[in-house]
Amino acid sequence: MLSRLLKEHQAKQNERKELQEKRRREAITAATCLTEALVDHLNVGVAQAYMNQRKLDHEVKTLQVQAAQFAKQTGQWIGMVENFNQALKEIGDVENWARSIELDMRTIATALEYVYKGQLQSAPP
Repeated sequence: MLSRLLKEHQAKQNERKELQEKRRREAITAATCLTEALVDHLNVGVAQAYMNQRKLDHEVKTLQVQAAQFAKQTGQWIGMVENFNQALKEIGDVENWARSIELDMRTIATALEYVYKGQLQSAPP
């Protein structure tokens, strides 16, 4: 009877060990599935962040190229405006020179007219 009890006890212990081992394997499987699901979820976020970073890098490069082109074009515009301003100054200088010559010519004409009238009045008829 004692040996039967011992055998029943060992049989129950073996059943419990098998049940415990089965539950342990199920727990490991469930933990593995959970871990994979969490990693997959994180990978989706990381992949999205990576794609966003790549897009941003591309946009930055494009913006840098466009900024360089704009700076070059702006430099050309500034050069053109400076040349235009210089041309306007030269036109202004020529205009001032012409006014000065005109004023001098009027002065000379007035002086000659005055001298001519003085000669007519002093000349005998």
